[in-house]
Amino acid sequence: MARIGIVGGGIIGCATAIHLIARGHDVTLFEQDATGLPASVGNAGIMAIPEIDPIARPDMLLSAPRWLADPLGPLTLRWTDLPALTPWLLAFLRSARPAQAARTRSALLGLMRTVLDDHRHLAEMASLVDPVQHTGAMTIFDAQTALDAAFRHESETARLLGFAVERLSPAEVRARIPALEGAIAGGIFSAGYHTFRHPETFLRALQAHVRARATLVDAGIATVRPSADGITLTTSAGVGHSFDKAVIAAGVWSRDLVRGLGLRVSLETERGYNTTFTDPHLTLPMPIFFSEHGFCATPFDNALRVGGAVELARPDAPANFARAKAMRTKMRRYVPALPETGGKEWMGRRPSTPDSLPVIGLSPDDPRIALAFGHGHLGLTLSATTGRLVAELFDTGEQPALAPFSIRRFQRGTKT
Repeated sequence: MARIGIVGGGIIGCATAIHLIARGHDVTLFEQDATGLPASVGNAGIMAIPEIDPIARPDMLLSAPRWLADPLGPLTLRWTDLPALTPWLLAFLRSARPAQAARTRSALLGLMRTVLDDHRHLAEMASLVDPVQHTGAMTIFDAQTALDAAFRHESETARLLGFAVERLSPAEVRARIPALEGAIAGGIFSAGYHTFRHPETFLRALQAHVRARATLVDAGIATVRPSADGITLTTSAGVGHSFDKAVIAAGVWSRDLVRGLGLRVSLETERGYNTTFTDPHLTLPMPIFFSEHGFCATPFDNALRVGGAVELARPDAPANFARAKAMRTKMRRYVPALPETGGKEWMGRRPSTPDSLPVIGLSPDDPRIALAFGHGHLGLTLSATTGRLVAELFDTGEQPALAPFSIRRFQRGTKT
């Protein structure tokens, strides 16, 4: 048994804690805002197994100028933050090269193969009953050409991961989702998606499980310091806690902690916005992706969430909730029954690497420190898998299969 400190009480930190507790370790989890609303609770609530394509890819670069021209479109950049974001953006452009995009897709494919089983196991360990439903998801398209290209690509992804996809006419789409009324070219139904009953309920249940079996400290960690005697985690208030091992799973703030260890990492926030309606009269049987507009609508237990898009900005930049309003306005073109008022707006910070691959591995300088952050849009999806992998790494050491996710790729003299 080892004494292990985990920095970060979001979905990645909690999943990791539960795996380590199950292996008999003495776990302490640090979270500076344990009752807050991090990206773990404000996401789309979807287990997105089919999403193995990186954000940085050639076709995305072709669309980016048009998206950036629309201040309320699916992609925007806070231009005042451009100097701080430039290194990440340059690495993003390099990652969009076809060969690198293909390597990223292959690496994510490897992770996705076990996601469903990993979430089932996590639910069992945390004594959760059916936190996820197999709903599938519908993607709708305005243009026939976009539908044609997407169906070819999604069919290949479905073949690799073993689920079904269907191409549907506008009438067939509306038959499955009666609330859709606007003009569309058609849709693609993918059986590879699963929907959480509610992401906040899921996180709170995991936190409660950890709290009952380990120590959960409501404090942020300012530094991680290894020594011959162990790993010291020092809180923002200057209080030190000593452990045999440590896990850094603090989202975008992980970058400061690993830089304090002398490691480089390219990590910024893709900020997302949403609106959640409680007890809406509108009913959707499954998530809907509005492909050409970069957002989705997800039905939860007694709630409906409309959100997505990407805003590149500093983590502490003020929120621009006009982006949430723009998504609601666009959705009403297709679903006029969406309420005009009564929703709760939210903004969150997705910790993202330029190549869309999370950092999962041991510190190259100290195998007593594990790294688990940078999951971007896939934090909820990959949480159970990441927790399992981190626990295994402490037992087995580095695994060759995880080389694409190592922080080594960001160090000088290596590829980003």
